[in-house]
Amino acid sequence: MGLECYVDADFAGGWNELNALDADGLYSRTGFVIKYANCPIYWKSKLQTEIALSTAEAEYIALSTALREVIPLMTMMEEVKEAFPQTYVDRPGFFCNVWEDNQACLAMATNKKFTPRTKHIALKYHHFRSFVDNGRIRINYVDTLKQQADIFTKPV
Repeated sequence: MGLECYVDADFAGGWNELNALDADGLYSRTGFVIKYANCPIYWKSKLQTEIALSTAEAEYIALSTALREVIPLMTMMEEVKEAFPQTYVDRPGFFCNVWEDNQACLAMATNKKFTPRTKHIALKYHHFRSFVDNGRIRINYVDTLKQQADIFTKPV
């Protein structure tokens, strides 16, 4: 048992040719949904706080934002397990499967090596790497047609 998190981003989704000089249109939108037992328990759609330079960077910022919500939930679930030991049978550690639809973002999240193209990303977005390294967070690819967070990044 564990959490599932679907993450998506819309790179500079508010930009259009009519308002090309409007800086507000350059912000990307983050969207994610966190599920437990296939039931949504937390979801969010919001503009990112800084301008991303590429689709991969916008997706990585979205991934980092979502995992800032996932990690405390995982910690809380572990604490509940310790507080009520008689209600749980021995199981492997609690984990989260994260579903991302951008291959470049997956490579940045799972590869420890920085490249000249990714070194500009601030360290504040790499806070989850220790969870990926120890297997508590598993980042997987999901096809864009099956991306459940897509609805949070598109205008209605």
